Amino acid sequence: MLQHGLLLDATSWKQGGIVEALTDRFRVACVDSLGHGLSDKPLDARLYEQEERAGDIVAVLDAIGCERAHVVGHSMGGWLAVGLAKFHPRRLASLVVGGWDVLKGLPEGKHGPLRFEDFMAFARRTAPRLTQWVTSDFEPGIRACFEALCQLEGARAALLSAGVPVMLWNGREDLAHDEMQAFAATERLKFLSVEGDHLGVIFRHGAESAKGIRSFLETLSSD
Repeated sequence: MLQHGLLLDATSWKQGGIVEALTDRFRVACVDSLGHGLSDKPLDARLYEQEERAGDIVAVLDAIGCERAHVVGHSMGGWLAVGLAKFHPRRLASLVVGGWDVLKGLPEGKHGPLRFEDFMAFARRTAPRLTQWVTSDFEPGIRACFEALCQLEGARAALLSAGVPVMLWNGREDLAHDEMQAFAATERLKFLSVEGDHLGVIFRHGAESAKGIRSFLETLSSD
């Protein structure tokens, strides 16, 4: 199961070639997260909390008849993947957490914690194609998604006690790369380091990311 990041949708995995690299060996499900793509976009901020969102993914697993899944999440999807480890560890076969700082969450802004307004201004300036769909009707849901990302309590413990193989994955230009690489080494977790920045690991260097993810999953399948 592949879970995308904030402002993206399920098609991003296909655009980066990651789905194509996996489907000949695995059954792959890509999910539009709440507030994104074809999924509902409710205004109630409580529905975007981590436990609720982890339950959404479990509902998809139930719908497709999958008891346990290899879950790959990037950015906000990495935060959601950690949520599964926290609230539904028995539904995991393995976990790949990409582009997400498990210890600190979102990067700092210029004057302290990153604010939603600053994030959206940066996104509109640097990645307009990812933000053009965020109209005034949809922005409350995106804001709720963003603000829920501060829910980090128990993340480290959940990741280390999930009872399944875990791999962290970052682009070498991603702000979280070095800290997550050190964390993985300390905790003896696998770490996938690829070319690219935060989004580049999906789009520009999707083939390299897919190769590393597939190699990790195939190793587990052969055990």
